[in-house]
Amino acid sequence: MSEFCAELKKYGLFIDGVIRGSSDSKTFESVDPSTGEVFAELADANLEDIQAAIQSARTVHESRVWQGMDISQRGSCLVKIANIIRENARELAELESLDTGKTSKQTTFIDVPTCADTFEYFGKVQAPLISEDIEVAAPVRSLLRREPMGVVGCIIPWNYPLIMMAWKVAPALLAGNAIVFRPSSQASVAIMRLASLIVGVGLPKGVLNFVSTSKHDVVNELVKSPLVGMISFTGGTDTGKDIMRLAADTTKKLTLELGGKSPNIVFADCDVDIAVGGTMSAIFMNQGQMCTAGSRLLVEESIYEQFIEKLVAKTQGLKIGPSMDYETDFGPLVSKRHRDEVLSFIDKGVKEGATLLCGGEIPQGEELAEGFYLEPAIFTDVENSMAIAQEEVFGPVLSVLKFKNKEEAIKIANDSKFGLAACIWTKDLDKANDVARQLESGTVWINTYGGFYNEASYGGFKQSGFGRELGRDGLFEFTQTKYVCIDNTPGGRPLVSGWF
Repeated sequence: MSEFCAELKKYGLFIDGVIRGSSDSKTFESVDPSTGEVFAELADANLEDIQAAIQSARTVHESRVWQGMDISQRGSCLVKIANIIRENARELAELESLDTGKTSKQTTFIDVPTCADTFEYFGKVQAPLISEDIEVAAPVRSLLRREPMGVVGCIIPWNYPLIMMAWKVAPALLAGNAIVFRPSSQASVAIMRLASLIVGVGLPKGVLNFVSTSKHDVVNELVKSPLVGMISFTGGTDTGKDIMRLAADTTKKLTLELGGKSPNIVFADCDVDIAVGGTMSAIFMNQGQMCTAGSRLLVEESIYEQFIEKLVAKTQGLKIGPSMDYETDFGPLVSKRHRDEVLSFIDKGVKEGATLLCGGEIPQGEELAEGFYLEPAIFTDVENSMAIAQEEVFGPVLSVLKFKNKEEAIKIANDSKFGLAACIWTKDLDKANDVARQLESGTVWINTYGGFYNEASYGGFKQSGFGRELGRDGLFEFTQTKYVCIDNTPGGRPLVSGWF
């Protein structure tokens, strides 16, 4: 048992500034994917609880106490949250690993620091929200103001809880909104622990509410409620479509960051060793459980054999083990159910005629017996029409395709219903930029993978969703514009006053 979970920890809801249990005292358990053991218990919110959270957020929004603050005051609260995250970094990293199966290296050096940095960044970004004058050809003063959406419902999946929470909560708070946040029931622990840590930050009661629940009707209530002005959702494409339907009756604003099947394009003139390493990160980071996973590897035929040989050798050398072991390269999948779903895709790939070159099996060993482990899999002889090349597996399954030239690579890459991210590996930057312009993708990385920056917006094309997170665009998603027109006609008699 870990230092921070020497005994079963219990976490409550954070509603109206108070940590409390659910109104019916029901709970659900969180399981460590490395061991299959329960390590935490969380309050399981019901309809009464989510309605209380929504009403609390609505009340504080209508009071204007938060949005009426100076932007710098709101920003200072975000910086305080960033500092709290850093002060409790070790605990939060450990809880994130125990909850999701992420390696401790990843939660320690990526997830927790990124979460803190996002709060600090938006805490210090104020200029975009200041009213701006618009020049018009008339004797008026025109002002464009950005105002909060009101109550924002935020819903995230289980693969990057702390990071995705920060991406939504930090800009939404800075913009003056009140928030009802629902983490995934498969990974709520680090989020709910953070909720208990920020009670004393100085946020008005109701501005930020965290509601853990295992119940679909509770989440649906958040989406359907007429008191909620916007939903920011990250998750699967099919769930995103359901949310669009549920939100239709209240015509609320939506931002949807959905699935992906990202092409990773390797040209013959790349640095092969660097591209192999980047390919590994693109598909096997977080055990492939990423929306942006480079799960379709497109390799130029002249280096195909050499590249695959190096890739397979490096993949087979990964150390599979418990998430809390610092030497582990590759941890467990999030749950047995999810592992079964990934295994079904592997079986489908074999049946469709692809060659399973390595991995795809449940590893043996006493240390791994109770966890949800799976060997990283690489398929060759893949046709782009196969399920493993078209559907989001959301696991460590790489489909390798061969291409002859730039035009064929672009055609294969764009032959997908998704358009979230893409990678290009080549020393020819003119070619790289030409390909990037033609890819139907919201993000294109050239000779790197996974560069997410608070200053740069992120989001998808096609069925990978709409709306943006991070950057100026991501901040503006949580606002609505208001135009104010002030007459400056000499003598104060505008034409409209004498029209009739």
